[in-house]
Amino acid sequence: MFRPKFLALALLLSSVPAALAASHETSYSNSCNELWPAVKEVISNPENYKMVSSDDAKWTAFYDVKHKVHLSISGAVAQKTNQVTLVAQGTGCQMQVNSSFSGLTHDDQGDFVKRVNEALAKQPAAAKPTEQAKP
Repeated sequence: MFRPKFLALALLLSSVPAALAASHETSYSNSCNELWPAVKEVISNPENYKMVSSDDAKWTAFYDVKHKVHLSISGAVAQKTNQVTLVAQGTGCQMQVNSSFSGLTHDDQGDFVKRVNEALAKQPAAAKPTEQAKP
């Protein structure tokens, strides 16, 4: 009797990290070469992020989000390294943000996209993003 309950609980807990990880896709009319400097500018802000690694050739970066407050221990434990990847789409670019956690006081994906949009808007001849729903 104990064993089936334990197995059910173990399976449930093992699915939690996958449920917390999410991918957010934003499409831009800009090329990835134009978008990448804005992404790098955002990740380089030490108030918000800590760069873990970056590959300019593959337009991919891994970074940690700096949160001032976690309202729960589970929020602090669930915090993982996030990833951003740019994927060329014709003359445009899709930014894929893989974020592991969003809580009551923060939205890792949304905050990152907002900051990239702000950095991109500072660049000359910047185009606005178009949101694309993930199937």
